Amino acid sequence: MRDMGISDNDERPALPDGLVAFVKQDCPTCVLVAPVLQQLAGSGTCTVISQDDPSFPEDAAWVVHDADLSLSWHHQVETVPTLMRVVNGQPTEQIEGWERQRWEAFTGVSNLAPELPDFRPGCGSLSVDPTISDQLAVRFSGSVMTSRRVELAQLEDEWEAMWDRGWSDGLPVVPPTEARVLQMLAGTSRPPDEVVAVVAPDLVECTVEKVAINAVMAGCRPEYLPVVLAAVEAACSDEFNIHGLLATTMPVGPVLVVNGPIAKQIGMNAGVNVLGQGNRANSTIGRALQLVIRNVGGGRPGGVDRATHGNPAKVGLAFPEDEASSPWTSLAESRGFRADQSTVTLFPGEGPRMFVDQISRSPESLTKHLAQALLSNVSPRLAVQFETLIVLGPEHMARYRDAGWDRNRFLDELTGHLQIECDTVLRGVDGIEEGLPPLLAGATIGKFPPDGIHVVHAGSDAGLFSMIMAGWVTGSIGSVTVTKEIVP
Repeated sequence: MRDMGISDNDERPALPDGLVAFVKQDCPTCVLVAPVLQQLAGSGTCTVISQDDPSFPEDAAWVVHDADLSLSWHHQVETVPTLMRVVNGQPTEQIEGWERQRWEAFTGVSNLAPELPDFRPGCGSLSVDPTISDQLAVRFSGSVMTSRRVELAQLEDEWEAMWDRGWSDGLPVVPPTEARVLQMLAGTSRPPDEVVAVVAPDLVECTVEKVAINAVMAGCRPEYLPVVLAAVEAACSDEFNIHGLLATTMPVGPVLVVNGPIAKQIGMNAGVNVLGQGNRANSTIGRALQLVIRNVGGGRPGGVDRATHGNPAKVGLAFPEDEASSPWTSLAESRGFRADQSTVTLFPGEGPRMFVDQISRSPESLTKHLAQALLSNVSPRLAVQFETLIVLGPEHMARYRDAGWDRNRFLDELTGHLQIECDTVLRGVDGIEEGLPPLLAGATIGKFPPDGIHVVHAGSDAGLFSMIMAGWVTGSIGSVTVTKEIVP
């Protein structure tokens, strides 16, 4: 048996130059090619690295036992047998499984084991066995994670322990073990120690690693992490003002709209039950953002979070736009991005409410009706201060598609129906003390500020419904809708 050293020019353990074969005894194909390995080793051109049995294929000097699987892990062996050509301690090319013609061409040895079948596929390497691969990653990855490790007592229930420490939003959270966090970090090319944002209200620097920890807890998959990172950046921008959104007593929270190729790549749902349960990406991405705000920034109900009622978006609400079946440019394109860019838009919204119109067959009728519903956003007696988000369902969108309306035509027509004669809703009119201030007497104003109506297309293609979400106070004293590009 021989020890493997560390190459001077690579952190991976060096391999002996020449041919190197990775095998395991618990692999029928490896057992099948054992005579071939013995033949090659006999010529002094091959070293065999055995993953499970130090005496397989035989107890010989040309057999190295990869007892801790460090050689297999560092050299990314996924299948056995794998035959490599090694130069200066590092593999330059390799083949997997058994195929006589390829092995003969690779080794330069003709007539290899003519008694064997011409082809047999290999087996999974022991280093990628799902029961131990996470442990190997923690052991060998050279983790530079800097977050504090929390040790639990032997008899502590890990789920209850996380609740007791205040890490949960009220729902169970996934224990953020080092292995799980490393897996999550593999979902982005950004370094773990990169500061993503300073998270309010405690103004704590939040790194990619910290976001990954909370993404694990929320139940995200690694491929969702870039979306969560972009959402954290957007939420913690001065324009979005997450501190103010937390501190207000209004029932608002970040609503995340995902646009671009990434929505399909990670399997987000833009169709049936788009704002509901059942899709992992939709359910966990917004939750990960809220856990970052809670666990890193300290924004918790009863503390800085002062919402009188709250709404489900404060647990997490994320969904993609159905761009494929929309006749319009997307929300992201309307905000200056390209169709091939992946983005996340954060809207400071209340819970969604339903808009029903099952009779209108013209875009004019539907638009007038929708405007009437929008006039009641927040209050029918308040205007200008609040934005809105419309989730236009496919059957309603069909009215505009059939009539040839584009996004701009729709918004122009809708805005025209959202003009308010202030005298009808001034304070005190009709015996109602709430309303617009007296200084607006005689004026006509728009219900929403300029560019304050945001429209996305999503939902099931069955049902003459759309959804409306009112926003929080906009502008410098409130929150502005923010769109960020998602960086892999």
